[in-house]
Formats: sequence, C-alpha cells, structure tokens
Amino acid sequence: MKKKCFTFLFIFMATLTFAQKTVIKTDAAPAPIGPYSQAIEANGMVFVAGQIGLNPQTRQLVAGGFEAEATQIMENIKAVLGAAKLSLDDVVNTTIYVKDLANFAKINEIYGKYFSGNFPARATVGVDNLPGGAALEIAVIAVRGPRKK
Repeated sequence: MKKKCFTFLFIFMATLTFAQKTVIKTDAAPAPIGPYSQAIEANGMVFVAGQIGLNPQTRQLVAGGFEAEATQIMENIKAVLGAAKLSLDDVVNTTIYVKDLANFAKINEIYGKYFSGNFPARATVGVDNLPGGAALEIAVIAVRGPRKK
C-alpha cells in the first residue's frame, strides 16, 4: 500500500512541477488582436507572442515607418518580459518575420541596441504579409534562470 501511495504522490507532484502554465499579461503592451495570450510561461520558459509595432494605448501601428515599428516592437517585448519579471537578457531565441528583407541591416541596427552582448539565437524570415499591415513581427522565448525565482 505504501508503494502505491508513494507512486501516486510522485506522479501527482511531477505533474504539478512539470505541467505549470501561466498566462503573462500587461497593459504596457498591446492587447492581443486574436485568441492568444501576450505570453505564456511553462516550466521556466516564457514564450512571448509575436509583436507588431502597435502602440499599447491606441492599438494602432505607430507612425514613422519601419524603424518606428521595430523600436515599438522591442519596447512591447520589454514590457511583456517585465510583466514576467524578466528582461531582454533572459531571451534565448528570437524569430523575426519581415515583409522586405532589404530592411535586414535596419533590423540588425535597431534590434542590436536592445541587447548587451550574448545575443540570443535568431531566425529572420521573409514573409508576404503580416497582421494589421505591419512591416515586421518579432517573437521571443526567454528562460527564467535560478536567480529570477
């Protein structure tokens, strides 16, 4: 009987430990424009949904073109990570979707200003279209280290 109780308790605790899922939400970043969350934390990893250059208050694309959108996206990502008590230093992977790959150098310039070295892994993908007429979209994955509990 003790062995069965121990097995059940072990499975129950493992489920609690490994199946944790937390929704991350902040008013400092745009509310989702569809049925998804700004970010989800699972097992110490924070998956930030793709961000476009929306102003959090107006939910409209910022004026000023590609550079303004890229800057707003990075600020939105910072806000979502901040709501999870993380920062851009915790980002381990980034995916950038861009309508015009001729903007690759501009992406590197703006994106690079937001990291302090030790850059995350990254993929940049050319796409035909993005939500809301955006020029680019960026999604990140961050990891909560032991120091951030």
